[in-house]
Amino acid sequence: MLWGNMRHGIFVVLIAGVAWGQPAKQWTLQELFQRNIGSREMQDTAFPPHKIAGNLYYVGTQSLASFLITTPEGHILINSDYERNVPTIRESVEKLGFKFTDIKILLGSHAHGDHMEGDALVKELTGAKVMAMAEDVPALQRIMPGGKAHPIDRTLHDGDTVALGGMTLTAHLTPGHTKGCTTWTFKVTEDNKSYDVVVIGSVGVNPGFQLVNNAQNPTIADEYKQAFKVLRSLHADIPLGSHPAMYNLDAKYPKIGKGPNPFVDPAGYKAELDIVEEVFNRTLAEQSKTTAVSPK
Repeated sequence: MLWGNMRHGIFVVLIAGVAWGQPAKQWTLQELFQRNIGSREMQDTAFPPHKIAGNLYYVGTQSLASFLITTPEGHILINSDYERNVPTIRESVEKLGFKFTDIKILLGSHAHGDHMEGDALVKELTGAKVMAMAEDVPALQRIMPGGKAHPIDRTLHDGDTVALGGMTLTAHLTPGHTKGCTTWTFKVTEDNKSYDVVVIGSVGVNPGFQLVNNAQNPTIADEYKQAFKVLRSLHADIPLGSHPAMYNLDAKYPKIGKGPNPFVDPAGYKAELDIVEEVFNRTLAEQSKTTAVSPK
């Protein structure tokens, strides 16, 4: 699997997995977290908006993903990101030739500020209906930029569908990263061919996450295991994620229009799950060893 980096105009290709006799890279928890979250500048700088496939577009920043799904009856936005990112997302939507005010439904990946803090502002600007997984509602209600209450127009449950203009999205509960972390699946059509899209919510273990003896969430480790089980059961022609590094956007973007659609990457989906699950398992083992009670 090729991993690319275009930061600051430099493109460097890294090899993940066994190649040319080299051992596979073993990511540390901190490295994987930093790969996803990026710097403050990367969080705030628009990535060139572009078509992924069919009626699916990227409108996020260099390290915070936002996706626009267009339909004749209005549009769906996945992830409002930080509130400060909303003007950037709006500009990207408009650069693609669409009206930001035509967004009718706002969805999210999980109840962290870098993905859903902007929900109230997007609703204020567009009137979109905000929908979120039930298990994330308490955490979302604590996200109040400028004191604004977090809007929730529809509470979702595992397996619920969201429909608009001929598009149907399915919400999959993939907990652990947050209680209501949500992975979205749907189909897009391009050149008369249908593709399964999977937008991973997240299965990353952030620095400071306590997987063992967690008083606030005693079942967190089991939730992560359930999330990996669900994700492994899904078929992804086009794998995406709440951070563009999760699907190697830097390396794929330069290939647009130069051959087969680079976003069609089922092998990349499996490779990403392999990387993140290995970090989870290693972190769980390390924390279990550290907190183990010595026999008396």
